Amino acid sequence: MGDSSASYIHMVQHLIEKCLIFRMSKEECMEALSKHADIKPVITSTVWNELKKENKEFFEAYAQSQNKDDRMSEEETSQMIQKMISDSAKDSDD
Repeated sequence: MGDSSASYIHMVQHLIEKCLIFRMSKEECMEALSKHADIKPVITSTVWNELKKENKEFFEAYAQSQNKDDRMSEEETSQMIQKMISDSAKDSDD
């Protein structure tokens, strides 16, 4: 795998980790990254599944703790993802 592929996967992983912080489901994360970061859902799904394999206990606890009342609105989610993407671009410039 080339450096650019590895860095792309790393960026997707970073964005998924942010989605987890915002308590998003896999489907919500796939939709958000597709819409706001132009990442194909199949890529997000594949990286999510690999993270899930490597962190089985975390994802089991995460699935149990997800509660609709704790979720952000679509507008809040959109704003946070835009901020994540701009912050991520700034980090890669350093």
